[in-house]
Amino acid sequence: MKARELMTEQPACCTPDQTVQEAAQLMRDNDCGCVPVVEDTETNRIVGLVTDRDITCRCTAEGKGPETLVREAMSDDPKSCGPDDDVAAVEKIMAEGQVRRVPVVDNRGCCVGIIAQADLALNQRAASEREVGQVVEQISTPAHEADSRRSRR
Repeated sequence: MKARELMTEQPACCTPDQTVQEAAQLMRDNDCGCVPVVEDTETNRIVGLVTDRDITCRCTAEGKGPETLVREAMSDDPKSCGPDDDVAAVEKIMAEGQVRRVPVVDNRGCCVGIIAQADLALNQRAASEREVGQVVEQISTPAHEADSRRSRR
């Protein structure tokens, strides 16, 4: 199965110069917890991701207000996949990077979709329950534990 078969197409995106309030409103309006950050809305070239957790931990917890720019809360240089990549490549990105969402970009680096951990879990053609369980475990394992597990293998 290919990434294009699982991805949510044309996800809501924001720019680094928008506010975290605007990003949060996009999340609310689109029922999602992550918004790709693009350099501008014309090119849609991805430069980062901002999640509801990023806003909570990097803004609210630090006493920053809703006018904080997305660039201050986002994670930059996200690992991504292409629309024709196999689902196994997406699972590997999630497990190794301990991320729950992977943007899908075209050959110009433009965001064309996003795949969430839930997309893998809900699509039984994509993976067996055991495989999904392993990916979820790897994503959720604290980094220091994952490193020690890898070194024992």
